[in-house]
Amino acid sequence: FEDFLKVDIRVGTIIEVNDFPKARKPAYQIKIDFGDLGIKKTSAQITDLYSKEDLLNAKVSAIMNFKSRQIANFMSEVLVLGIYNTAGNVVLLKASKAVKNGEQVH
Repeated sequence: FEDFLKVDIRVGTIIEVNDFPKARKPAYQIKIDFGDLGIKKTSAQITDLYSKEDLLNAKVSAIMNFKSRQIANFMSEVLVLGIYNTAGNVVLLKASKAVKNGEQVH
């Protein structure tokens, strides 16, 4: 349980979604607003189930305290959370009720 508490998972709102043509697998470049924690960038291989329009303004959960990763020419600062469905596509984890950007998952 102590190890779980070390992972900083927060809720944010997607404010920008762009294609990521330099990624090896189809992906988007995404900017997420985490309120007082600022705007963070990430890359996500979620093009099979989500259009850019579907993602804009969506609330998502992300791990904030993993080390940033270089993906092609893009620095990914957070890891958006999702679950692989039976078809092998990522389904994003979302809050079921309204929460403020930056709220921590417990």
